[in-house]
Parts: sequence; structure tokens; C-alpha cells
Amino acid sequence: MVNTLELVLVLLAGAVLVVGIFRSLNLPPVLGYLMVGAAVGPHAMNLMPDTGSARYLAEFGVVFLMFTIGLEFSLPRLYSMKRIVFGLGAIQVLASVLVVMLLGALAGLGWGASFALGGTLAMSSTAILSKLLSDRLELDSKHGRETIGVLLFQDLAVVPLLILIPALSQPADALFQTLAVATGKAIVLLALVLFFGQKLMRGWFFHVARQRSAEFFMLNVLLITLGLAWLTELAGLSMALGAFLAGMLISETEYRYHVEEDIKPFRDVLLGLFFVTVGMFLDVGQIILSLPAVLAMLAALLVGKFLIVGGASRVMGSAQGTAARTGLWLCAGGEFGFVLLSQVDAAKLLPPALSQVVVAALVLSMLLAPLIVQASERIVLRLVPSEWMSRSLQLTNIATQSMFVDKHAIVCGFGRNGQYLGRLLEQEGITYIALDLDPERVREAAAAGETVVFGDAAKRETLIAAGISRASVVVITYADTEAALRAMSQVRACRPDVPVVVRTADEVDLERLQAAGAAEVVPEAVESSLMLASHALALLGVPLPRILKRIREIRAERYHLLRGIYRGGERVHEEALEERQQTRLHSVVMAAGTHAIGRTLAGLRMKELGVEVIAVRRQRIRVVDPTPDTLLELDDVLVLLGTPSQLANAETRLFKGL
Repeated sequence: MVNTLELVLVLLAGAVLVVGIFRSLNLPPVLGYLMVGAAVGPHAMNLMPDTGSARYLAEFGVVFLMFTIGLEFSLPRLYSMKRIVFGLGAIQVLASVLVVMLLGALAGLGWGASFALGGTLAMSSTAILSKLLSDRLELDSKHGRETIGVLLFQDLAVVPLLILIPALSQPADALFQTLAVATGKAIVLLALVLFFGQKLMRGWFFHVARQRSAEFFMLNVLLITLGLAWLTELAGLSMALGAFLAGMLISETEYRYHVEEDIKPFRDVLLGLFFVTVGMFLDVGQIILSLPAVLAMLAALLVGKFLIVGGASRVMGSAQGTAARTGLWLCAGGEFGFVLLSQVDAAKLLPPALSQVVVAALVLSMLLAPLIVQASERIVLRLVPSEWMSRSLQLTNIATQSMFVDKHAIVCGFGRNGQYLGRLLEQEGITYIALDLDPERVREAAAAGETVVFGDAAKRETLIAAGISRASVVVITYADTEAALRAMSQVRACRPDVPVVVRTADEVDLERLQAAGAAEVVPEAVESSLMLASHALALLGVPLPRILKRIREIRAERYHLLRGIYRGGERVHEEALEERQQTRLHSVVMAAGTHAIGRTLAGLRMKELGVEVIAVRRQRIRVVDPTPDTLLELDDVLVLLGTPSQLANAETRLFKGL
């Protein structure tokens, strides 16, 4: 017998090792937890022969998971997506259950076991798919919205399934009564929550928040979550249902996001423990012996759900390409499948051998999910011939916008930053083409006269259609660094010489973006701190010219391309003498007869004069930090950095060689 402390230590040590490896390989951590469970369980090293204590601890993981699902249960959000959630989502879950029940009947499986198995296989991975959608900037695409809507319905469907599955183990004559009593209890609890609980909860959390104690706030969250879980268990229902109701109580209050952040560490750790206990039931030897059955179940799961989801999407009026993409995204299994399967095993509805096959198929499908998503575009183009025409029309629309423009800017992403940038470019008379993946935003902005088109900047053909061969600059406004890197790699493949300006949240990924070829990286954290500092200094009475000078100096140190400014012929009366001697940028054109033509930068010895050559522009190509052996040609433009006197000496040397 293993005591609780030893149990926790063994599980934590295994989880730290395996999950760390899985995260470094960019694989879902849930698979690492399952492997730890399989390794320490009774079918392998047998370090945990008695899993009763572990199961009890792990049940709290499901409790906190259902609590966070309850927090996401927003009535306005559900109403805005009602057609997808309660239309497409309901069709997918019900059709999956009915198909499995039909196949189970043909195979001689009881209807209760078939129903439970259908509910298990109907689930998809909310954690994996939502992250993939976010990383690929496809949350606002048509198939992205359908995927999120179906996942939301699946999360909600878990609640009644957690009530139904344990009741299915009852004798047939008592089943109806058991279900009726359980349903009645659930309805009463929901009514209390919806009509009385929210107002009470809002008032109570207002009182708690006034204490300004993070410890007191966290204690209340835990008390409410575990208290309602205990009450529903006392009423003969699952603890998970009580946690879901607790989440619903808080979801409509203004403290929802604070609670969600506080509860996340508990949820992730305990949910990981739950998946470890699921893995303990994996008999690797039995799975290897049943490998043909596992592969058959895996193929049936992937193909069956693809056909069901794709067909349901078509019934709801989606195009063939969108339906195929949604089907591919949702065809794999999910973590809630393991939650339901644990209930199925507890109720002894499935034979142990079949349960092993189902667990193995779910694990393999979740491993394949990211690969299927990555290959989804190629698969759709093969399966749906009309997608070629749709893709051609999209590229034609982009090419039409860029056909008659030259030396323009390509803006990748037309969110808030992209729109502000577009307005500034327009005011300066600079043409731009914006690419965005939100169809609603593109439609509204295009109707308002903005030059924005639907397109993915991470695709080579999109950039070519946007006229990257003629563009003067590319600006990537994505907040996500990985998405920016994908877009930048395609930009560099098409035009290695075009300057790229990238936005980033902070300076953590600065070196990665610069190494990928960004001419300049603009961290929002730096700029916001400069603005905060300038306003604070002004309110403290610091003279405005001194503030502007200080901000200029900081930016000059931070941004290579902004070290100095271009000066016109005007003089500012308020500037002090030292201000006039500040370094600035100056452009010099290598006109016919210029001494420097045909000579290298090293031979001109600009550094002796205290002048730095920042860039060389040649035939619309801007080379930042040119090498000393760069040979100057006719019509080259040199961008120099120095004080006015130093720049005057540099011009003399460039033109006359003195």
C-alpha cells in the first residue's frame, strides 16, 4: 500500500519529466500525463498497485475543469453563436451518438454501453484545437467559428452525459426512475442558480473584493467551488455538475476573469493528475495484442467524425471547403472523452478489452490532431475541386487591388494597430495593401473604402498577389510572435531585400525576430512606457523640450533606424546650441560625377569624420548596415548619421574626395 504523500511524489516526479519533454516537442501535455500513468500503473512498473487514493485526488481535476467550463458559459455569447452551437454542435453530438449506437447494436453491444461510447467518441479536444486556431490566426475564419461553436456545445453536453452515464448501469426497470430523479434534481439546481444564485453571488463577491485580500478572495473561490461540488454529490449527482454550477454563478459577475486566473493553477495540476490516473488503466501489452482493433477504431473515429461534422456543416449551409475544414479539425478525440470514459469504466458498461482499445484510439487521435490540422489545406484542395476556384478568386481579388500600385506598403493584419497605421500612411499619400483573416472586418473595412483584402500573409501566393515584388516595406502587426515569424519567413522567401517592421508585445522575442530578418522590431511595452514617462514628467513640471529630447535619446538607443532625424532648412528658435549639434540623419544621392562612385565604403573612411553609414538604397532596395566592402554606384542613396558639421565634411569627401 502506498501512502498519499508517496503517491503524490511519484506522480509529480514522473509528470515533471515527461510533460517537460512533451512541451519541448510541442506535443499536448495530456499525452505525457497518460504515459506517466501507463508507466507507473499496475500493468507496467506497478508502482501504484492501488489507485483508489489517486482517483479521489484526480476527481478534483475534473471538478476544477468543469468549474472553468461554467465560467465560459456566457448566455450572451451562446445567444450570439446560437445557430452554430445549438445547430451544428447539437447535430454533431447527436449524430455521433446515434451512429455509434447503430454500430453497437449490429456488433451485439448493449444500447446503454453504445450510448456511453458514442458520447465518449463525440468529444474533441478544446485545449488542443483552440490553441491551434489561435496560433494559426484562424479563430475568426469560417471553419474556426464553426469549430469553436461545436467545441462549446460539446463542453455543455458533458454535463448531462455525466448524469446519464452512471444511471445507465441501473437495471432496465429502475433506469427511467433513476434518470427522472436525476433530471429533476439537475433542473431544480439550475433554476436556483439562474434565478437566485447570480444576484447573491455578485453581492457576496463585491463584499469579498472590498477586503482587498487575494488570500480571502481565493479562499472564497475554493469554498464555493468545492462546496457546490459536495452538495451535488450529496444529492446523488456528480461533483463535476456542482463545480459547473459554481462557474455559472460567477460567470455573469465582473469578477469572472480574476477568478479564472486564480483557479487555473489548481485546475491544470489536478487535471494532469486525473489524466495520470486514466493512463494507469492502459495495458500496453493488451493494446499491442489488439493493435489491429486499435487501428480500426482509430480509422473509424477519424473518418466517421469527419463525415458527420462535414455533413452537418453542409446541412447548416456552409460551403464544401468550409465543411471539409471543420470536419478535419474536429475528427480527433478529446480530453472530455477520458472524463466520460472514467465514468463508463466505473459503471462497468464496457468490456475491459474494448475500453483499452477506445483509450488507445483516443490517445493516438489526439497525437494526430495537430498533424491533421497542418495538412488540412492540402487535403481540402484534393477533396474539394471548387476550392481551387475559390482560392483563385481570392488571389485575383488581392491582385486586382495591387495591380496598379508601386512602392506601396503591405500591412499584415488589419486590427487596431493595422488600421491606425493605414490611416497614417493614407494621410502621407502612401499606398498600402492590408491583408487580414477576419472576413467580417475585411467586409466592413472594404465597404468603408479601406484597401484591405482577405488573405493569409503566411502564404507565398498571397504575398505575390499583394505585389510584394514591387512593395517598399512590409509591416507585420500580429501580436503573436509565432504568427509573425511564419509571415516573415514567406516574406523573406519572396523578397529577401524588402525591409520588414514587426510589432511585438515586449522585448522577450526581440532577438528571434531580428534573427529572422526584421529591419526593426517595435515592442509595445517600450513605447507605452515612454508615453507614460513623458506624461508623468510633464505633470511634474519638466519642460517639454527636455522631455522630447530625453525620449528622442532613448529611442535613438533602442531603435537603430531612428538614430537621428532628417532635418529640413528651418530652424527652431527654442532649440539650444547643443540641441542643434545633436546627431541627425541625412541622405546623399550619388549623382553623376560624384567622387565616391566606384569606391567602397571602407575606402571613403567615413568613420574618421565621425559619420556612420546607416543604409544604402539602390533601385528601391534599402540595405541596412551595409558592409565596408559595399561598392557605390550611380544613383545610390546613402543614409548618413552625424552632427551637422560632421555631415558637411562627409558630403565634401563624397563629392570631391577631400
